[in-house]
Amino acid sequence: MQGTQTFGRFSGRRAGVVLTAAAVLIGGVACSSGSSPDAAAPAAPEVFGPAGYRGLTLGMAKDAALAGGKLASAPTSTLDGCTDFSYTGGPAPDPARMKAEADTEAKAEELNKKADELEADPGSKPGASAEESAKSAEKSAKDARLFADAAQASADLAGKREERDKAFVAAGGASFGKDGLRELAAPSDAKTAEGIGAGSSLAGLKTAYDAKGMKVGDNGRFQVPVDGKPDWVYEFTVNGDKVGSVSMINPKSKCG
Repeated sequence: MQGTQTFGRFSGRRAGVVLTAAAVLIGGVACSSGSSPDAAAPAAPEVFGPAGYRGLTLGMAKDAALAGGKLASAPTSTLDGCTDFSYTGGPAPDPARMKAEADTEAKAEELNKKADELEADPGSKPGASAEESAKSAEKSAKDARLFADAAQASADLAGKREERDKAFVAAGGASFGKDGLRELAAPSDAKTAEGIGAGSSLAGLKTAYDAKGMKVGDNGRFQVPVDGKPDWVYEFTVNGDKVGSVSMINPKSKCG
């Protein structure tokens, strides 16, 4: 009987220890599975909208924007006097592309200046000698070649602008004119307050913005006013049935 009582006391003591350990374990699991009041909640994605993006505000000065550290220090394009920058960590400047832009722009400016300076050719006058008529015809042919070359140079320049614009909105960044930031392009993972970004459906774009006056601009992009920012519009490029890029631009802002 004594041995039995001793075993009973030992068993009770052991059971108490096991119950205590289990309670501690359960309590620990409960604490670890619950949210700690000190735990930081995940930050909500930044909205690409009227307040700007990554500390860049619509119309801000270039020097102030570069000082914020959100943009690369070297521009990716200076075509037409506008200066484009990628976000920090974005595409680096392409020297070959920038040189091609500068050369095309210089050629177009030179040829168009010459074309503008051409005086009207009086042509052959009645009674002009054969030699004078021949010289006039030669000049007319030369002038025609100049006008054709100037027109081709202008077309080449328009092509470079289109290439520049596509690269800029695809990568995201900031473009500055003489009055400050004139265009802000969203990176591929950014979205507007209405949830529209690169990859959104065309149907979703129309659902979000048709009621807000969205239209197709002269450049073929969908445009809608930016709330609270007069003169600024969202621009959406569309590839097939998907949004390709999103930017905010002030069409009235001039380059340098």
